[in-house]
Amino acid sequence: MNQTIHTYLKKTTDIAPLVVFRIAFGLMMFASIIRFWYHSWIETLYIEPKFHFSYYGFEWIKPLGNYTYILFVICGLSALFVALGLKYRLAIITFFLSFTYIELMDKTTYLNHYYFISIASFLMIFLPANASFSVDNLLSKKQYKQVPKWTIDSIKLLLGLVYIYAGLAKVNSDWLFKAMPLKIWLPSKYDIPLIGDTLMHQEWFHFAMSWCGMLYDLAIPFLLLYKRTRLLAFALVVFFHVFTRVLFPIGMFPYIMIVSTLIFFDAGLHNKILNGIKRLFKSLKISIQRPIEIFETYRYNALSKRIIVSLIGLFFVVQIVMPWRYVLYPGELFWTEEGYRFSWRVMLMEKAGYANFKIVDGKTGQFFYVDNKDFLTSFQEKQMSFQPDFILEYAHYLGDHFASQGHQNIEVYVDCYIALNGRLSRPYIDPKVDLYQQKESFKHKDWILPFNDEIKGL
Repeated sequence: MNQTIHTYLKKTTDIAPLVVFRIAFGLMMFASIIRFWYHSWIETLYIEPKFHFSYYGFEWIKPLGNYTYILFVICGLSALFVALGLKYRLAIITFFLSFTYIELMDKTTYLNHYYFISIASFLMIFLPANASFSVDNLLSKKQYKQVPKWTIDSIKLLLGLVYIYAGLAKVNSDWLFKAMPLKIWLPSKYDIPLIGDTLMHQEWFHFAMSWCGMLYDLAIPFLLLYKRTRLLAFALVVFFHVFTRVLFPIGMFPYIMIVSTLIFFDAGLHNKILNGIKRLFKSLKISIQRPIEIFETYRYNALSKRIIVSLIGLFFVVQIVMPWRYVLYPGELFWTEEGYRFSWRVMLMEKAGYANFKIVDGKTGQFFYVDNKDFLTSFQEKQMSFQPDFILEYAHYLGDHFASQGHQNIEVYVDCYIALNGRLSRPYIDPKVDLYQQKESFKHKDWILPFNDEIKGL
């Protein structure tokens, strides 16, 4: 076994796929930052709100007021430097830290593809993606033709895990046997040209979409790995992600996944892409000719290789294990959401809630109700109303706020009702529990009321 691993780690391959991935990743992230700024989301999501929801353990990460714009500038420029291969190692570390800080500033904005970008950029810190076709080559006058094969395979593995876990998450009774939540979402897309009126209201189409989505996610990594099915698989990737982009407002994620899957193709395609970029530079009359010494294979020294391989191995152990942490909690995952995030559960449920908070004087019994609009944006209120950790954090914020105004013996209760995947709304939080006395932790939140239903699946 050890000999097999040792032999694999010594294998090398053409560097072109890694270079194309670096360029594409950097350019897409740069475009994403520009897009975020253009839509004024920096202001509406991070500067205007009075209160920001935090991730447990990262409460110290907060927006920086108007300096948040500088953080986005740093993130965008570092992404551009990654694409150019300019001071690559510093650039990718800076991008990882700045983007992850942005992601952690407010839990309300959590998206699976933000998480993917963070962990992909972390992985890229350890890969020699600037060893060819980069500004760093021009400065160092060194370039490499090949890299260890595992550096490219690690990106393939990460993409494969995203797809496979997304597919496994769809193996549940709501998705497959009730076509939920697509049965709720698709009829609202009646205005899509050609297919809106004819398909979006058809129940058979809802089920077809559900089953095809599950089968696609589970099959596509293996179809991409096999050379004979790779072109078909890529065509499916393009069709699937373009179609989902038409149906749902999911930002840059479809384009990120389409471009990222190019790494499964042989180096010949990537060398053609790089040659096309060279021709573009020549047509623009930009000369990048400098004497560069070309080496056959990029090699890590023995110590750094051992450390890097160990770190990447640990990284993938975490990525493989973490989506299963929900099994440590009792109750229905879709109801409690304990272990739901960071597990590639993409668009699996339609969940809407109503949360009415009551501030009580524990001694006198006097109370009043809170108008959430006084403290939260409409987007924050929507997200808070059906996620228990949001509800708990907001309850503590309210308790602290009213304590600072001189209120005594504060207790915070909530009347909360949730509708999940087309089911009738039902009570969600025990209205007799003083949430101000509850503490956030990794323990099960026993003040979440039972689901009293069953969603079978993984």
